Amino acid sequence: MSSDPRQRILVIDDEPQIHRFLGPALDAAGYEPLRADSGQEGLRAVALWSPDAVVLDLGLPDMDGKQVLEKARAFYDGPILILSARDREVEKIEALDKGANDYVEKPFGVGELLARLRAALRHTGKAAGPLGPIRLGEVEIDLDKRLVTRAGEKVGLSPKEYALLARLATSPGKVLTQKELLVAVWGASHAQDSQYLRVFIGQLRQKLETEPSHPRLILTEPGIGYRLVEP
Repeated sequence: MSSDPRQRILVIDDEPQIHRFLGPALDAAGYEPLRADSGQEGLRAVALWSPDAVVLDLGLPDMDGKQVLEKARAFYDGPILILSARDREVEKIEALDKGANDYVEKPFGVGELLARLRAALRHTGKAAGPLGPIRLGEVEIDLDKRLVTRAGEKVGLSPKEYALLARLATSPGKVLTQKELLVAVWGASHAQDSQYLRVFIGQLRQKLETEPSHPRLILTEPGIGYRLVEP
């Protein structure tokens, strides 16, 4: 995915081997890699360079990566992907709730990281213009018309089912936490009612998926939330 000028990706990580590995991989994929080795350096780089996306490690020498995330979100609205060896669900949820677009665990495959980066960048690009119908195989979601069809036939959805699907569809490819979805659809008083979410996700899968027990459209991020596949 080459372009001129190339999209700039800032990697904030204190491990030299990550930069030696990820820098050439980003370059080969058509990006311009930028480097920062600490939280403070990373924040200065975000402010100075305005990168197209940021890959941020949580375990930095001078501050926790979640602090960097919070400070960066005060002035930067581009995609931020968390890259970390921390695999506790609470860490992922907290980072996503604080504004991260996605979370990739170390050790990671460069193919997965690049795919998630592409999805985050596509989402950012779409946000500036009209969404238009979203086509996912035989399913089409037209947010302007509030219409969902499958194989050309209208799918009957309850108001809550539609609201949940629409929230997922406005961020295709992005993992949304259970709390974020519950607050968006049911309100802040239901932020902990994860059973609501499981029931309604199940109902959507029954109506939209070819094999609801093996979903391909609405994917579960265990212990974190859900994502709608990228069109």
